[in-house]
Amino acid sequence: MRHRDSTGREGVIGPGGVQWMRAGKGVVHSEMPEQAQGRMRGFQLWVNLPAALKLSPPDYQEFDADKIPHEARDGGVEVRVIAGRTSRGLAGPIAGGAVDPLYFDVSLPAGARFEEPVGEGRNVMVVVFEGTLKIGGMSLAAPQAAFLGEGDVVQVEGETDARLLLIAGRPIEEPVVWGGPFVMNTREEVMAAFEDYRAGRF
Repeated sequence: MRHRDSTGREGVIGPGGVQWMRAGKGVVHSEMPEQAQGRMRGFQLWVNLPAALKLSPPDYQEFDADKIPHEARDGGVEVRVIAGRTSRGLAGPIAGGAVDPLYFDVSLPAGARFEEPVGEGRNVMVVVFEGTLKIGGMSLAAPQAAFLGEGDVVQVEGETDARLLLIAGRPIEEPVVWGGPFVMNTREEVMAAFEDYRAGRF
């Protein structure tokens, strides 16, 4: 995926690579597919910023697949750690941030179990994008997602060979108002963002 933006940066995100962007006070960017053959898939996750950081300078980090650490677990389970740290101590290249995120890419064979503490106070989502798994007494088949309720440990079992994203973060607990690509705390702030865009201020 080739990307470029209004700050003058550009590059290519290859297979298994990750880009972690902070739009901050505004950046115009594009991503265009460049695969040589077949179908391409990817995930775009938007993480809100608290009001105090919404007008911070835009920035992003980019990591090739070989910069994403892997953790092998019993039963053939493999965890790619993109953000945060696993309960066994393996840290991904993305750390900290306003919501203290966890972002794991987990592969598990049929019959294998994956269990991971996520800590109190985080909201948690599981996205199944290959196969079928059991979670909380229900089956989840690709492509499906589940937002999990209260608790501090995620437990899943592969019904078939499966692959999932485990995503968790601490709630900001501020109002959210959005319009187009702009996410702010009030309608007035969203309208101001539209005006800044029309005036070419980012």
